[in-house]
Amino acid sequence: MNKTLALKILDSHKIYYNYHEYDSTITTGTDIASILHEDVNNVYKTLVCEDNTKHYYVFVIPVDKTLDLKLIAKELNKKSIDMIKQKELEPLTGYIHGGCSPLGMKKKFPTYYDSSILNLNKVYVSAGKVGLQMELNPNDLIKITDGKVLDLVLK
Repeated sequence: MNKTLALKILDSHKIYYNYHEYDSTITTGTDIASILHEDVNNVYKTLVCEDNTKHYYVFVIPVDKTLDLKLIAKELNKKSIDMIKQKELEPLTGYIHGGCSPLGMKKKFPTYYDSSILNLNKVYVSAGKVGLQMELNPNDLIKITDGKVLDLVLK
């Protein structure tokens, strides 16, 4: 396997991880968790949003949860926060839908993790391409992305 930029970054920082390849036609997070034989609460998705002033943010939440855009806007003191359009994802981040990793984007954006991540010993996120997940310690992931932890999902 050719290592993705996300995995190369982990290597360069000497961060321990495992990677898991799977059939790239499987696209839902809950199906990915099932294939990995993992609790769905350990598998996270990476979402990219923008505020009303065109500043971008990365949010990493459990695959079976929904981002609470109103809560986030309030937390970040913004008028509004919305998901970017799918066609904007690759030019902005270098990643395609289903393969977006919080690590190794074209530019560094403020990155936020749902507070549920602090309850985990390991987390799975995209390793930068469809069909490839990386498994690592959540604290390592938060640290390497200069992430912050907030409540991000609808209750």
